[in-house]
Amino acid sequence: MSTVTHDIVQKLWNLCNVLKDDGVTYHQYVTELTYLLFLKMAKETGTESQIPKGHRWDDIEGKAAPDRLEHYKLTLIYLGTHGSTLVKEIFGNASSFIKKPATLSTLVAEIDKLDWYSAKTEGLGDLYEGLLEKNANEKKSGAGQYFTPRRLIDSMVALMKPTLSDVIQDPAAGTGGFLIAANHYILGHGDSDSWTEAQQRKYRRGTFYGMEHVQDTHRLALMNLMLHGLDSDPQAAGIRYGDTLSPEGEALPKATCILTNPPFGTKKGGGLPTRTDFTFPTSNKQFCFVQHIYRGLKPGGRAAVVLPDNVLFEGNVGKQIRADLMDKCNLHTILRLPTGIFYAQGVKTNVLFFTRGETDKGNTKEVWVYDLRANMPQFGKRTVLTREHFAEFEKAFGKDPLGSPKSLAKRKDTGEQGRFRKFTRPWIAERSESLDISWLKDDSDGGSDELPEPAALAREAMSELEGAFEELRGILAELGEEVEEVRA
Repeated sequence: MSTVTHDIVQKLWNLCNVLKDDGVTYHQYVTELTYLLFLKMAKETGTESQIPKGHRWDDIEGKAAPDRLEHYKLTLIYLGTHGSTLVKEIFGNASSFIKKPATLSTLVAEIDKLDWYSAKTEGLGDLYEGLLEKNANEKKSGAGQYFTPRRLIDSMVALMKPTLSDVIQDPAAGTGGFLIAANHYILGHGDSDSWTEAQQRKYRRGTFYGMEHVQDTHRLALMNLMLHGLDSDPQAAGIRYGDTLSPEGEALPKATCILTNPPFGTKKGGGLPTRTDFTFPTSNKQFCFVQHIYRGLKPGGRAAVVLPDNVLFEGNVGKQIRADLMDKCNLHTILRLPTGIFYAQGVKTNVLFFTRGETDKGNTKEVWVYDLRANMPQFGKRTVLTREHFAEFEKAFGKDPLGSPKSLAKRKDTGEQGRFRKFTRPWIAERSESLDISWLKDDSDGGSDELPEPAALAREAMSELEGAFEELRGILAELGEEVEEVRA
């Protein structure tokens, strides 16, 4: 992020102080700001034709201060059913949290004073994504559950190497970070000016797909995609508003590349998903998403998925799903991520890299595990996660996004003292299909390598407890969403 963009993001973020006295939360503020920024940016970019006359930025700004709030609220309702498809999606069921006319007048005046010429030059997409990141880092907003650190996203995308020929999907799209990063990669590793008309059409209407089931988050995603040059068309590609774990998810097209960070926790009320195509019904969201992902890949398609530790070791249906995953896919690599990089400090996560096989049996022969968790700093505001932290892993992973036998043969097992080790499929089967594999003594938490049996049992119990806490966090996050919906 450039200095200019950083300064504008900070000024926009500071405006939330104006709303505090009006009882508006951080997450509500970003949603509110999205409505105003959309209208302002449409004016600045000359795209106001998609907004009906009488409901544009100048119309709101031109109202007398006492009448401005009432006109603004009517505009939000009107744009939910009028204007372009994108306008109707962004303003669908929109309502304002602002109660005082003076508050809106201050926001309009301050937004108008920003250096929009520089903002356009630097990139409006980077500006908006900076605002989303600010919101995710503010613990009180609760938005961290939707935001995967950009450095991690960039690393996953670089290893998966998306191309124009791919059908790319994020079934838990959040604010669209993975799809935007994949788009950056495609444009940065090819000559888009030389694309044929057919390639341009494929890029616009058949490359990027996603789904998000929280409407406020969905509108943030649409705004984010638009500002990065990716127009969302519900009839073609783009991020759809819906529940991936319902029949809506079955309608997503088969993908050749899936990049995602599914939500943690259990389905609301502890019930089963309404989809009927899952072999292993479960209320655990992560296991449902895992099934969606490997079922949603075309043969030869690849995926990189962020998942919490409990997915790697939970028994019963979890064990069955892991075995099915390793049968249908080549689960070639697991990256054990450091702690502290997500909004909930205690959450321990991993990235699973796998490729769908041409057949449904015996695709995983060996699993390589890279431990980037043991003896790593506690990341947070003091120690910031950077792309450099992933450099050694990316080098060890190699250049093949598919994890072919030829590329895996070039990898080097670093042994018990190193971070990268290979484990055979039979060895994993003997451990009840557990993929929660660690070997390094972690001086930061007192962990050890070969544990005696009682200690191993205690560690397994603690891991299961951590999994329960992760599910509880997910439930609490969902309750927060429901509270916000009731308030709205």
